Amino acid sequence: MHLSVHDTVPVWRGDTGGDALRRTIDLARAVEGFGYRRHWVAEHHSTPALATSAPAVLAGPILAATSTLTVGSGAVLLPNHAPYAVAEQFGVLASLYPGRVDLGLGRATGGSPQASARLGDPRHGEFGGQIAELRAYFSGGDGGVRAVPEPEIPPRLWLVGSSASSAAAAGRLGLPYVYAHAIVGGGAPEALDAYRAAFRPSADLAEPYASVAVIAVVNDEDERAHRLANAFVLGQILMRTVDPNTLLPTEEEAAAHRFTRSEEVFLRQRIDPQFVGSPASVAPRLDALLRRTRPDELFVLTQVPDHTARVRSYELLAKVVSSL
Repeated sequence: MHLSVHDTVPVWRGDTGGDALRRTIDLARAVEGFGYRRHWVAEHHSTPALATSAPAVLAGPILAATSTLTVGSGAVLLPNHAPYAVAEQFGVLASLYPGRVDLGLGRATGGSPQASARLGDPRHGEFGGQIAELRAYFSGGDGGVRAVPEPEIPPRLWLVGSSASSAAAAGRLGLPYVYAHAIVGGGAPEALDAYRAAFRPSADLAEPYASVAVIAVVNDEDERAHRLANAFVLGQILMRTVDPNTLLPTEEEAAAHRFTRSEEVFLRQRIDPQFVGSPASVAPRLDALLRRTRPDELFVLTQVPDHTARVRSYELLAKVVSSL
């Protein structure tokens, strides 16, 4: 089973978006050394705490800073873009870095309705039709229109989702699929079963290829792992209840915060289905998920305010997975 990174480029209090982006590039160099296969970046808009508005742009510096990682989007949110523009952007990347570019696709919008209204494909295309159009550009063109440059090795298309219906759609399209356990914990077994049952071979993929994306925060000490993980969840709470434009709180701020009963419920809903703790704590729970889902690949999202601890978490998790 392959191990890969999912990255939202979190921006912590006291940092800038530029700081967060540079740390993402540093993280990519580190995980390449740990044996990770891919580094994907998400798409979010009008959210100052997440510096991932342009996956195609950010993928370029990550590719340039590494030599073996496959780099791409997790995911480009296709309702926000004309498929033709996406094909051109990822065609540039795949032409410069042949065989190292992925194009993960999602059907959400990743931002406020106001931001989405300013981004969306003006034709308001249906998601399945958008995917078909995008595929056509990487196999010779669509209606006489060609997306240039045309890479010798096109980017590999994936579908990213968080439901059995999205998994079945990926299967019918013959695309590799990633279930976002990081967003909706608990539905991975059902989704991956639906994907495999619906799978039809395509020009892109002969056999099903199923992956799961989880949140993991691994530290030598259970207590520190939870303290680090709590900072991001507190940031989500503050963005929902206080200020949507706030940056993410520091570890010290999170440790000093007294969670209300409703906040504690939210915290547990976000943390308990994920993998937070020491290697000894995380290993049996992760092993159980992998046995239930049998993924070909595991994507890992680690959002913590201490960059050194973040890198260390990916290192420890790689050791955990290798021991299972």
